[in-house]
Amino acid sequence: MKYIATLNGTEYPVEIIDERHIRLNGSVQEVDFVAIGNQPVYSLILDGKSYEAYICPEGETWQVLLIGQQYEVKVEEEREKRLKRPVNAAPAESGEFHLKAPMPGLIVAVPVKEGEEVKKGQVLVILESMKMQNELRSPRAGRVERIRVGAGDSVEQKQTLLSIV
Repeated sequence: MKYIATLNGTEYPVEIIDERHIRLNGSVQEVDFVAIGNQPVYSLILDGKSYEAYICPEGETWQVLLIGQQYEVKVEEEREKRLKRPVNAAPAESGEFHLKAPMPGLIVAVPVKEGEEVKKGQVLVILESMKMQNELRSPRAGRVERIRVGAGDSVEQKQTLLSIV
């Protein structure tokens, strides 16, 4: 499983390889991470070095006290973070916008038609990937200019699905 840990505005990719190994920032590390009793205290052994950490959830973040330092860490599944991120950086409010597939998958539905006026946030395409349906929404108001896919089509990541003007 892959995650993105954000600490002080910097993102760190973390991949759980198995129960004893993680890949942190591209480097494989041996880990042992165990809760101590019913407290928010954990024993962490990372590449042979032992640490004691206090970890408490707080909303969407985790408060971590490690080696006398307090950290606020946000941990997100890589896939979910990618889905939340706009495919294109902030689209212009005018001109043509191309909705692209954020991942490979199967088009389940296209609930809009060419020429239809759409609102910001309106569902444009429903894409199934890894047995999950994802609603791809319009980043702005406009008119559907061209639809390039239909229900049942397989698509690749970054493939243009439709255009809005």
